[in-house]
Amino acid sequence: MTFGRFVNSLFGGPAPEATPTVVDDVPAAATLTEDEQTAKALDDLRSTVRRAGRDLPTVLLSRLGQIDDLLRDVVATIAAQGASTEQRVLLEAMVRDYIPTPLHAFLALPERDRADDSAATALFAEQLGLLEGTVRDMLNQVRIGAIEELSTHGRFLADKFQAPDPGLTLGGR
Repeated sequence: MTFGRFVNSLFGGPAPEATPTVVDDVPAAATLTEDEQTAKALDDLRSTVRRAGRDLPTVLLSRLGQIDDLLRDVVATIAAQGASTEQRVLLEAMVRDYIPTPLHAFLALPERDRADDSAATALFAEQLGLLEGTVRDMLNQVRIGAIEELSTHGRFLADKFQAPDPGLTLGGR
């Protein structure tokens, strides 16, 4: 709604006739790759944590910062060398659900329950510790997958282009 239509609707003026418009623009999210969408969701999560910074105990801010750094490594590594479907699904779940859901639940608690020494803070810190360990494992798995892929390719190249064993050729030549 334009400002003029808004003002006219308030004061009973005539509504301008709607003119059909053709929209050729594709929504921005539709043009992003899966990796770019994950990176954007991670940026959104970082923004949420920053906005809530004054309401989060230091231990939680620290853990969330460590996880953010690790997740950014995972996103960059996956974008550069790929990952399995399972790894991508887990990454998406972490960025869009496993971290934001308890974060929002924690922020909805009364201030006294968000204190440094509260049971809720300890519980959330423990959950973040589990997530951090899982992210570290995932990053390691993605890197190992790339190393295995490189090794397999190296064996393929060696088998394809390496000179045959002289004892296996006719006449020893």
